[in-house]
Amino acid sequence: MKPIDPIRVQKIIDSFLHKEVYIHLETTTGAYTSHHNQNSMTIVAFVRNAKITFSQGKIKGTGPYRVGLKTKEGWVYAEGLTDYTVDEQNRLLMAGHDRDGKLAIALQISETPFS
Repeated sequence: MKPIDPIRVQKIIDSFLHKEVYIHLETTTGAYTSHHNQNSMTIVAFVRNAKITFSQGKIKGTGPYRVGLKTKEGWVYAEGLTDYTVDEQNRLLMAGHDRDGKLAIALQISETPFS
């Protein structure tokens, strides 16, 4: 992965417009956060292979970035994204890493299901 280039990532997001795609959206504070700090609450959200079609997709911010995908029924939204890559299957993989380099959020878009 490399640091997000918002102009490049916007072009990639636009390549998925009006297509049926699969998304993977995940956030986590870390499954073991409460073991290190008993006052800390573990928070996790996980969505994999949700099929959507979006008519508008935007990347905003100055870093970390936020991405919103407008569907007919509402929005898919991720904030805190720092890095991205396009893999050999032409999937857009975006992630947000904290100061220690640990994954905090992921938003991925693909024309085929994630395995």
